Amino acid sequence: MKKLFGTDGMRGEAGKFPLDAATFEIVGASLANHLREKLGRAPLIVVGRDTRESGPWLEQALARGANGAGADLQSGGVITTPGVAYLARSLSADAGVVISASHNPYQDNGLKIFAPGGKKLDEETERLIEKDIFAKTELLGAAGRAGSESTPVSTNTYETGPLQSRYLDYLANEIGRGLSLAGIKLVVDCANGAASALAPALLERLGATVIAINNAPDGRNINLNCGSLHTEQLQSEVLNQHADLGVAFDGDADRSLFVDAQGQLVNGDGSLWVLAKYFQARNELTHETVVATVMSNVGLELALKSRGLALVRTDVGDKYVLDELLRSGATLGGEQSGHIILPKLSLAGDGLITTLSLLRVIVEEEKSLQQLTEGFEVFPQILVNVKVTQKRPFAEFDSINKVVREIENELGGRGRLLLRYSGTESLARVMIEGKSQSQIEGFAGRLAAAIKQTLG
Repeated sequence: MKKLFGTDGMRGEAGKFPLDAATFEIVGASLANHLREKLGRAPLIVVGRDTRESGPWLEQALARGANGAGADLQSGGVITTPGVAYLARSLSADAGVVISASHNPYQDNGLKIFAPGGKKLDEETERLIEKDIFAKTELLGAAGRAGSESTPVSTNTYETGPLQSRYLDYLANEIGRGLSLAGIKLVVDCANGAASALAPALLERLGATVIAINNAPDGRNINLNCGSLHTEQLQSEVLNQHADLGVAFDGDADRSLFVDAQGQLVNGDGSLWVLAKYFQARNELTHETVVATVMSNVGLELALKSRGLALVRTDVGDKYVLDELLRSGATLGGEQSGHIILPKLSLAGDGLITTLSLLRVIVEEEKSLQQLTEGFEVFPQILVNVKVTQKRPFAEFDSINKVVREIENELGGRGRLLLRYSGTESLARVMIEGKSQSQIEGFAGRLAAAIKQTLG
């Protein structure tokens, strides 16, 4: 059976399987039925979505299925992904469902399901839902599915309702407790997404002067040349407004990137560096360890090492970062993309929590973001894809291993080489970081040639 749920739920083009109304109705019914079997009662499900034009009718389809199977479904309307995770926990719901495709363009949408504690749904239940989807889809046949691609677009509304207000109160009163942002001028890029109303309201409530940009969603402009994937406008606006700081969210606001007063971008690695030092100084960095993925820059690893801190790496994906945080009991983890997880506060990466946490460091340390990121040097990086005809373990080929050893010796601990296969394509991926761009380009060319000669 083909897997529909990946490490970050389901995602695809809205209106086409599995992101169509018929499938979402099956998902709603299946989730409700499996929860009822497990609990022995009618389940409570909370749902939220981002600002895509497909969100309302997909939510309506999900609700038809869930309500038809006896679930009580509460809607948070337009709200961030971590906002749904918080609501699932605070409302003692049995599941939280997010309809969002995060940083993808508006034509796409997705579905992510949270367990009550805020952790993503277990794979066993995901497989059961997949089984129901394929069984019902086969039973319905093409005729039963006809028309789902042309489901009429419902009116999207972005007003702040009671559940969004509940989340805002939590952020302001719990995460932001005692934090005054008076005198701080911020530019906030909301990506025309789920944070468009929430982020400016939160930061103004704590006393900041806020210049909000890309905060007028129309259903089709989410992530469009804005937000965390396109920070050029934010960088320019921070300089034009003489702001102290800029922050960019993605479409569902589970990640955030920052811009200092000089217009320089600070990505997730930079945020981890700032927060790690802050927690270490307060003896709050458990095991003196930070968790990141294999994609985090070697400069972060060397900077942490200079303070006696260890960097533990996981596979790419916040799911794997969270798994390691829970396994080890570590305090802080995240991805270069700006997805930061503070498990004592939330098991879901939350761009708004990350923003408040970083602002707290700035206020308490009385330093600018530029000053706080000193000591972290970003090393040049190169990524090369090599087409291969087979994906046998690299360790089996002496010709490849010889070049790898030579490069690692020449890097001499001041760089990093990562060699892996693509999970979806017939490609070998070469990633090298080092002190010199020209040096790592030469290394990558040598290794790519060896792979091509052996496996191409």
